[in-house]
This record gives sequence, C-alpha cells and structure tokens, in this order.
Amino acid sequence: MLQPGRVGMWSMETPFPRAMLVLIAVLVGLSGPCAARGQPNFIVILADDVGWGDLGANWAETKETPHLDELAAEGTRFVDFHSAASTCSPSRASLLTGRLGARNGVTHNFAISSVGGLPLNESTLAEVLRHAGYSTAAIGKWHLGHHGHHHPSFRGFDYYFGIPYSNDMGCTDSPGYNVPPCPPCPRPGVAARVTRKDCYTEVALPLFENVSIVQQPVELGSLAARYMEQAAWFIRRASDSGRPFFLYLALAHMHVPLQLPQPPPGPGSSIYGAALSQMDALVGQIKLLADSHGKGNTLLWFTGDNGPWAQKCELAGRPGPFVGAWQRQRGGSSAKQTTWEGGHRVPALAYWPGHVPAKRTSHALLSTLDIFPTLVALAGAALPPNRRFDGLDVSPVLFGHSDVGHKVLLHPNSGAAGKDGGIEALRLAQYKAFYTTGGAMACDGSIGPAQQHQPPLIFNLDRDVQEQEPLDVASREYQAVLPAISRAYTQALQDLATDNISVADYSRDPSVIPCCEPGRESCRCALLTAPCPRAPPCPGLSASHSSSSSFP
Repeated sequence: MLQPGRVGMWSMETPFPRAMLVLIAVLVGLSGPCAARGQPNFIVILADDVGWGDLGANWAETKETPHLDELAAEGTRFVDFHSAASTCSPSRASLLTGRLGARNGVTHNFAISSVGGLPLNESTLAEVLRHAGYSTAAIGKWHLGHHGHHHPSFRGFDYYFGIPYSNDMGCTDSPGYNVPPCPPCPRPGVAARVTRKDCYTEVALPLFENVSIVQQPVELGSLAARYMEQAAWFIRRASDSGRPFFLYLALAHMHVPLQLPQPPPGPGSSIYGAALSQMDALVGQIKLLADSHGKGNTLLWFTGDNGPWAQKCELAGRPGPFVGAWQRQRGGSSAKQTTWEGGHRVPALAYWPGHVPAKRTSHALLSTLDIFPTLVALAGAALPPNRRFDGLDVSPVLFGHSDVGHKVLLHPNSGAAGKDGGIEALRLAQYKAFYTTGGAMACDGSIGPAQQHQPPLIFNLDRDVQEQEPLDVASREYQAVLPAISRAYTQALQDLATDNISVADYSRDPSVIPCCEPGRESCRCALLTAPCPRAPPCPGLSASHSSSSSFP
C-alpha cells in the first residue's frame, strides 16, 4: 500500500525568506477581503463522462446518488451548466485556463504517445493559486500531456497522484466492464489473445505519484479508494499547515471501463448504477472531509467534463431530457463529442456552508470556463495578463445575489462534425444555433453525417429541451432572433481571431509512452507499488523532479 506520508509536503525551499512571505501575506490581506487568512479552500471534483440525468436531484429516475443529492440540498444546483467542450482534453484544458480550445490550443484529445500537451505559455488555475499562497494538488485523470514539462507536476500542482490519460488508454490485469470487452494485459509465457482495435493491449495503464510511476498496470478496482486516501491525506496536511488549499479531483468515474469491487447485487440492478453509487459514495466522503477540515471555509464544486459516451450502450450515462432528437432521427449519438445539449450540458453543484445558499436551483447559463476566473477572484488573485478569457467571475450567481450568467456561450466542435475546436454552435439566451450538426457513434454503430446550415438551425430551448424541432426559418420568431445570433457569432469569431492564441503540439513519438520497465512485457513493474527505476529516469521526465521531491 502506498504510504502518502512518505512524500515530504512542506520542506521544499521557497523563493522568498519566511519573513518576506509573512510581509507579503500581510500586504495582500490589506488589499482584499478574500486574501491571506480569509482565503477559502477550493475542491473541484470533475466526473468523467457523467450525464446530466445521472444526478438524482436532476432526474427522478436516478436513485443511486443520495450523497450528491444531499450536496444539492445543502448547496446550489446549476441546471443550465455546460462543459467547455464535449470530449476529455479540451474540456479539462478549458477548466484549468478559463479559455476555449480555440484560444488555449487544445482542440482534441492527446494520445499515450503525445509529445506535447496544454501549451506551456498557458497559465493554469493551479499556477495562479499557488502564486497566491495556495497548496495545490491534482488527483486523478490528467489528459493534458505527460511528457516533460506538460506533466501536472510542472503545471502548478505541488502534488500529483493519478493516471495520465483516460482509464481505457492502456491494458490492465482486471479489464473491468467495457463495450466491447477488453482482454487483460499479456503476461510472459501466456499465449497472446486476439487483440481488438477498440482495446489497448501493448502498454499497461500507469499510475503516477508526482513524476514516478508507482504501479503499472494500475489496479482499477482499488483506484477510487486510493484517490480517496490521497485526497484525505492532502486535505489533512494542507489544513494542518494553515495555508489555503486547492484540490483538483478528476475521477475515473463514469468513464469505461467501469470497475466494481464485486458484481452488482440483486435482480434489476445495473453495472452502471452500481458504479454510479460508488462514485456517489466517494463524493460523500470528500464532503465529510471538507466539513471536518474547515467547514464554512471550503468551496466544493462538482461537475462533469462532458456528457455520456452513448457508444458504450448500457455502460453509458443518462442525458436526462437532453436527447438531441433532431440528430437521433438522422442517426448517430447526440451526447459526448457533439454540440447537442446531451454532449455538453452537465450536472453541477456548489457547496459552501454560510456562503452558497442551500436548497437553491439556479437557471443561470454557466460553464466550466467560469471556474477559473471565479476561484481566482475569491482567492484575491489576479488573472494572467495578455490574454482573453471565455469564463466569467460568477461569484454573484454562486452567492445567490444574481441568476444571470453568460449572454452568449460558444460550443466548440469536439469530434462529431466540423474542424476540432471550431465554433459552429452557440447559445444566445434561450436560443441554440447550429451552423454545423453531426452525430457521434451511437450504440447501434450509426454515425450521423455532418451537415452545414446556412442560415443556421435554431432551437428555442425554453420550449424544446429535446432539440427536436428547429424554428421555421420563415417564422416571425426566427427572423426576429437571427440578426442577434448572427452578430454574436461574427463578434465571437472576430474576438478569437484577434486574441493571443496558443498552439498545442499534437505530434507523437513512441519513446514518450509512460513505461515503468521498458524491458518487461506491457511495461509491467516488477512490484506493484515499486517506483519507476531512477536510472534511467522515466521517459520524458526530469530525474530531478521525482516522487521523493517535497513541496510547499
């Protein structure tokens, strides 16, 4: 069992003498009410491939989320909340930068052999908060580059524990539940099974602590428990230090393969439901931790990275009423990877006793893009200069003083149709406009063809959350709203074209694939909890920044 206490958390040399840090803290305290001793703690929990309807508080048919439902009852539920993209890497990059992929350069997913990641000139939320005096940790899935300085240990996080990309991007000894089923990692002397293109079989999924691989292949069945263990350790240590903390907890749930300690009990139960219950219990434990280490001074924000992966059939989540009926009639999925509501409308809850109102439902149009500027403002910090942000400081909405969010919200293409990262769908008030539509692969194998729309396809979501019937172009309503949509779209494209734009490196090189022991089949570690050999260091990572490093 990994012993988290072996990492020296507080002994790294700081760039300023202690007296100088105290002086800075005093000066910052004079400049703003949220700074210094008043700075709140932040816990951002990001669920993977979770559906809007996977929350019982959102969808009455869901019964597996009592802890999340309690969180909703004791905090605020946001029902018109959207991921910044509808696939993994772009969504996460936008959350951590407050900028769409069209600005930060991350427009599609990184691979296990990706050389690059989130561009190094982009400032992450962790970097800004650490500069403001926070202890920072990322636990869980990263998927923003693992090679060299793209690794989370170099992107503002004092501590990292997790997998570098999705939990289906590498073989494991216990493959779990997937569609199609995947074989376990090969072992020496055992006849190789027929491989399937849907499954990774050559390289095992690694588990990192800071920059060292501590298990390969990772034991997925115990991963949730280990995440909880590391989160508890970090929160305790950060609380004991007296410094504010930022924990970014990016869960493996509800991405396939789904892992369960045992098969779901009883007739009528589902694998997905059992896994959802497991995630719910983990969130409940995090809430208890937050309450026991600074209740009233910790903001907990739960949301998802994108909608359900419908291609995975019974192992996919529930979009609730956001079914994208227009697209379904033409084939393909209208969930993950698409710009239909089911692809990017995600559950979202905020919990902060004494600050965020309880038993409140907000209909404000919000996004994961807003997490960055909101937390920066609450920390009394400043946004990075020389760039524009797509997110807003939504503190007034968070505290119940307002229910007004974005006037315009852009939805980038995320793999189903159009150029990756291209802005060809947008929201203006209750209206949703599509310049390009398309469906991702559905459970039945169908893929909805990409279609261009000029003039755009427009839905009134107040009357048609299922996106079933677009407005008649000849109708008075369509003609009344089209000029405003056209202006908003043109202005958005002009704004993007004149911004400080980053470009991500999507090149690949097999030598950067994380591998604990290249000489062993599937990069299998000799011991399940043995660290990556120090000579030579793990490919693409600095030997001087190992898991034995301490941090402030």
